[in-house]
Amino acid sequence: MFSRILIANRGEIALRIIRAAREMGIETVCVYSQADADGPWLQQADDTVCIGKGPAAESYLRIDRIISAAEVANVDAIHPGYGFLAENAHFAEVCRDCHIEFIGPSPEAMAKLGNKVECKKLAKASNTPIFPGSPDVLEDEEDAMAIAEKIGYPVILKAVAGGGGRGMRICHNEATLRNNYASAQREAQAAFANGDLYLEKFLENARHVEFQILGDKHGNAIHLYDRDCSTQRRHQKLIEEAPAPNIDPKKRDAVAKSAADLIRRAEYAGAATVEFMMDKDQNFFMLEVNTRVQVEHPITEMITQVDIVKEMIRIAAGEKLSYKQKDISISGHAIECRINAEDPERDFMPQPGLIEQFSPPGGFGIRVESHVQPGYRVPPNYDSLIAKLVIHDITRETAIAKMRSALREFTIAPVKTTIPMHRMIMDTREFNEATFDIHYIERWLKDAMLTTSSM
Repeated sequence: MFSRILIANRGEIALRIIRAAREMGIETVCVYSQADADGPWLQQADDTVCIGKGPAAESYLRIDRIISAAEVANVDAIHPGYGFLAENAHFAEVCRDCHIEFIGPSPEAMAKLGNKVECKKLAKASNTPIFPGSPDVLEDEEDAMAIAEKIGYPVILKAVAGGGGRGMRICHNEATLRNNYASAQREAQAAFANGDLYLEKFLENARHVEFQILGDKHGNAIHLYDRDCSTQRRHQKLIEEAPAPNIDPKKRDAVAKSAADLIRRAEYAGAATVEFMMDKDQNFFMLEVNTRVQVEHPITEMITQVDIVKEMIRIAAGEKLSYKQKDISISGHAIECRINAEDPERDFMPQPGLIEQFSPPGGFGIRVESHVQPGYRVPPNYDSLIAKLVIHDITRETAIAKMRSALREFTIAPVKTTIPMHRMIMDTREFNEATFDIHYIERWLKDAMLTTSSM
């Protein structure tokens, strides 16, 4: 087992990793930018190293500085968390070349699954359900037109190296496909230094369901069941829950097993999430594989009682999985609300600034993951996530009731947050009846006409 690891991240995920490592008797080193010099999570680490100025491009994305910090701090391994360099195969390769263990998959597995086209080929071999679409990278606009005509509109253009909705265009007919092809290519090239695109059938009213998988270096892989992430806006998740509501257990088990087999075939070691779209008839179609720990991992931990972060560390150290598939079962229901420093009334504009009041809720089955405390200043440089409110209870109905109560108790001021919006969502018929799809929130926001009085 490692004696000392470096955390190449910040905020609540850095604190989450510190806590897991400390319980395992492992020392931690946190790198930080000048904008995070007063970050509360740094106080919990055993050592800290400043790696640059506030912008991520000058700090958290600087592989050379992170590796230098790791060597100076004499660590055994690096945990990348999520975001920044977490899915960067080159970073994983540099770690290996420098004899530092990367707490995540090998660069080969990451590259294989990170390339959407190659991942689809592997999924097909493991009987993981995939969308009808281009079998390979699109050659040009005419290639896209021919495939779209064959599978039928609507279709969606996606960046091969994509993520976060960039390089993605929904096309309902030939004209919109022609108009969007070049712009999608340019956006993909700018975002990922790779303009390659592929095309898939687009589901109009689908749900977003993902399966948590763990694989080790000994050829073992298990699933920790599923999460529903349909409550999202512009491809960014707002609320997640586990397990996904109203899914046939036999279909859930079949897709979960195929997802675990996909990860096994990829010779993947670490935590992975296989994401799917599900239509109204509960037909599943794979979207992609995320080769890192997810923001929403706590809800899976709550229903399975598996510490995913600890398992990642054990796997990276060469240990076998602590569990077999027969050991994993679902207990109760969990919901996570992402609390962002954003103003929903102003198109979710980020709200950097000083937090004077921070009073999180408490009680049985309530988990708050946050790096924030009174006096913390939210910097303008990074993602606006400042807390994750996680609820666990016996049923989905009682979990929703508990979330309503916890949201009423949660006080953050004067910085505006998404808490008032979450309160409103918890009272909507679509959320309570689980009749939502991935466009539900955007329709609701348009109809709700969020105003100061209604919030």
